[in-house]
Amino acid sequence: QLRFVESGGGFVRAGGSLRLSCTASAVTLSKYRIGWFRQAPGKEREGISCMNGREGRTNYADAVKDRFTISRDHAENTVYLQMNNLQSDDSGDYYCAADFRLTGDCTLNSPDYDSWGRGTQVIVSS
Repeated sequence: QLRFVESGGGFVRAGGSLRLSCTASAVTLSKYRIGWFRQAPGKEREGISCMNGREGRTNYADAVKDRFTISRDHAENTVYLQMNNLQSDDSGDYYCAADFRLTGDCTLNSPDYDSWGRGTQVIVSS
């Protein structure tokens, strides 16, 4: 059974860092496009970063560019999101998701993704 699990969320003060992890059973993450999304209370889910499966090309939302970095470890079958200089606006539930299409670049559009984890919460205090 396909299952994504996010971890690494928590409480951090503004300016601090967290590293989120996304692991999966029953699928090799490096084969597919993986995206990170977040949703703050009362707001719509937004795409913040993604990585292509084959080439590893990445994409970032403007709000997190130069602060967040997506990466992957093939051996651990894990995709990471390193988040630096966190601000209160970064608070929310963070999700990883997989797009099982095999062609094209990854997107930050949630409808393009087929399978989702349950999320991990990030709280940034100002």
